[in-house]
Amino acid sequence: MMMREADATAVRLSEYRPYDWLVDTVELDFQLDPKATRVRAKLAMRPNPKGRKGAPIVLDGDELSLTSIKLNGRELRADEYEATASSLTVKTPPRGKLDLEIETIINPSANTKLMGLFRSNAIYCTQCEAEGFRRITYFPDRPDVLSVYTVRIEADRDEAPFLLSNGNPVEAFGIKGTNRHYAIWHDPFPKPSYLFALVGGKLDYIEDSFITASGKHVMLRIFVECGKTQLAGYAMDALQRSMRWDEKVFGCEYDLDVFHIVAVSDFNMGAMENKGLNIFNDKYVLASPETATDIDYENIEAIIAHEYFHNWTGDRITCRDWFQLCLKEGLTVFRDQEFSSDERSRPVERIGDVRRFKSYQFAEDAGPLAHPVRPDTYREINNFYTVTVYEKGAEVVRMLKTLLGAPGFRKGMDLYFRRHDGDAATVEDFLKCFTDANKRDLTQFSRWYSQAGTPELAVRGRYDAKAKTYSFDIEQMIPPTPGQSAKQPMVIPLKLGLLDGKGRDIALKDAKGKAVPGNLIVLEKSAQKFVFGGIKEKPAVSLNRGFSAPVKIATNFGEENLRFLAKYDSDPFNRYDAVEQLAMLGLVGSARGANEPPAALIEALSNALDNASLDDAFLAQLFSLPDEADIAQQIGKNVDPDAIMAARKKIKREIGVALKEKLAARYQKLTSHRAYSPDAQSAGRRALRNTCLDLLAATESKAEQQRAFKQFEEADNMTDRMAALGVLSQYAIPERETALAAFETRYRNDPLVLDKWFAVQARIPEADTLERVHKLMKHPAFSMTNPNRMRSLIGVFAAGNPAQFNRPDGKGYVFIADTVLGLDSKNPQVAARLLSAFKSWRMLEPARRALAEKELNRIAKTPGLSADVSDIASRSLA
Repeated sequence: MMMREADATAVRLSEYRPYDWLVDTVELDFQLDPKATRVRAKLAMRPNPKGRKGAPIVLDGDELSLTSIKLNGRELRADEYEATASSLTVKTPPRGKLDLEIETIINPSANTKLMGLFRSNAIYCTQCEAEGFRRITYFPDRPDVLSVYTVRIEADRDEAPFLLSNGNPVEAFGIKGTNRHYAIWHDPFPKPSYLFALVGGKLDYIEDSFITASGKHVMLRIFVECGKTQLAGYAMDALQRSMRWDEKVFGCEYDLDVFHIVAVSDFNMGAMENKGLNIFNDKYVLASPETATDIDYENIEAIIAHEYFHNWTGDRITCRDWFQLCLKEGLTVFRDQEFSSDERSRPVERIGDVRRFKSYQFAEDAGPLAHPVRPDTYREINNFYTVTVYEKGAEVVRMLKTLLGAPGFRKGMDLYFRRHDGDAATVEDFLKCFTDANKRDLTQFSRWYSQAGTPELAVRGRYDAKAKTYSFDIEQMIPPTPGQSAKQPMVIPLKLGLLDGKGRDIALKDAKGKAVPGNLIVLEKSAQKFVFGGIKEKPAVSLNRGFSAPVKIATNFGEENLRFLAKYDSDPFNRYDAVEQLAMLGLVGSARGANEPPAALIEALSNALDNASLDDAFLAQLFSLPDEADIAQQIGKNVDPDAIMAARKKIKREIGVALKEKLAARYQKLTSHRAYSPDAQSAGRRALRNTCLDLLAATESKAEQQRAFKQFEEADNMTDRMAALGVLSQYAIPERETALAAFETRYRNDPLVLDKWFAVQARIPEADTLERVHKLMKHPAFSMTNPNRMRSLIGVFAAGNPAQFNRPDGKGYVFIADTVLGLDSKNPQVAARLLSAFKSWRMLEPARRALAEKELNRIAKTPGLSADVSDIASRSLA
């Protein structure tokens, strides 16, 4: 297969200009065929008043073959246009309105990149974000070209009884004298080409309905592969809850007559928000107690919500160019996080969100792939679907809400929806709505979109007993990042608490006795001083409550302050964070050779178990130690992954031994024989019970390992079964292999469940895991062409098993590099994401660092790399 090779040309935000032509309407006609689908496109075009006068029509393509081109009904001569696999140019089009008709033939079955039109288990399916539509037909494939689409799809009735596209159904009939039929769809809302979608195939579905706030009746259908409808019920429930929540919280009502979700098994992404026809990776739709864990249910709920919320923040208002990707993704992540917080436990959801954020985004900010929330340049846009754009983008929106308050934030959002409905907007458009609605200058705040890196705060607190004041001297700095050596001060909102000797919050007043609204201080300069009066005793300090700003903080408060917060802080996040900091102190010390048991951590955890006011889900987070990658980030340089793995194992064992009786008692207390339910309270109970199981097994007591095996055998749901298997996988005992074999036998015909089996083995913390992974690649259920299989085995090995990926002999690096090179020509998106496992290579100790660099150089020097992989390799080495 031909592939687009690396192009050294960078795309720059500063060079943006509007497209020279407007495309008012698009009529598409698909004659579906597995190997030769015929696509006819009719574009109603006119010159863009903001474009260049007399400009040619230049359309994008990718591996396309033109079979016909007409202008206003006339076949163009060969000298009137120029066509290549990657572009089509009409040299001298007439001025004024015109119709351009283009015909191409494409091969969906050969499309292993899973971009454009492809087949998944004999189902025709599309994925067009970011630049997949150009693999279907020649088109100005950019998000600021908004058009009204009408789509006709024709296919063999036996092969594809269901024919779906965006918008509302117009008509569907059989074709006389044949076994073929067609369906016509019309989407009345102008949209960019990346939101186009088509599905055709043999499908089953479940159906329900939704009545909007204004009384509109919407038909809801979720389509799945045949025989799987019983697994789609929770997704439907999540969809209906999402629709109601968006009306209540943001005033956003659904606008079409139908809303469809289609779940397919071959998909590069998690899901795609195509207008009215969301296409999902089936792992984020299908669930039952026997096949899905609590985390699976939570992910389904969140991702169903995320894609639905895009109907307004992404579809009705899209982004002007791909530099503005955070405008739809960061904002929508914020919205789905708020939804999950309202549907579940807000403190626990916040802790989980921040844990993931720190693990992945802080690491990205600290490495060679660091970039701003809104990048100013890119070579391959597929590589900027990152935690910085998504999760840090969400944190920026959250800070905006913190600064303006909930009413002010809602006023800004309402104005954004009114002012920009139907627009392709920019970050500046977004922020101006909040400026205008609240009469507040956000110029400095906008640096969060343009400056890369994690701000680091140095905080010195001082209590003046005579003056009864407490003061903070705070300095901020942002480390240099690629392309940005000099940084300017950020606007950093910090929620604050001062606690008296009994752990009660002190009412905050400034030095003049004025109350501090919302207990919020705002850092705007490189260095600032804040003074609080009326403080009768030296307080404990709780800073950055709720993780109000995505920053790193170094203080002079000391370990005693952490111990106090861990016991008394009224802010759940900071209470958790105090325990995490105590854990990190012990883990880093142990990794550096210290032998002292983590007494402060064990005391904090023991107190937490004794506190009846703390819910199970919160305690489960409290008892979950930082991951090995988090510890490596904390150490920062000359990292030895083996030492970190040993330190984490040691600390887990010490906690398990010290708290064995309490953990065993809590495990038994949490045992339940009630029918499985994925609700938040039940999930929290299982999470804490399984955390207790993990810590008890860490004592390496044979009896505790047998407890895990017993749970595996007796579990009546996937959450408990997988938790027990995960515990057993950490120990080289016969029960591990027995359990793995039993799991494989039980679920050998369920690919999504076998992904869990692949993943748990890829994480085994032993030297022969790489050999195990090689053997598993030959398993009948494994496929290099299926992204879920790739991610579950090879992706988990690279990103979820730091000690084995970073083996001292370098074989882990060689394996991933070989896999990336072998995959690149088939699916460059997945290959590039796998390569990003090297993102933190510079902080390794010298020997490993040299071995990692060698493999990155080998990849970078390979001829014929895709733009995706070349971009990651070159940026990693820069």
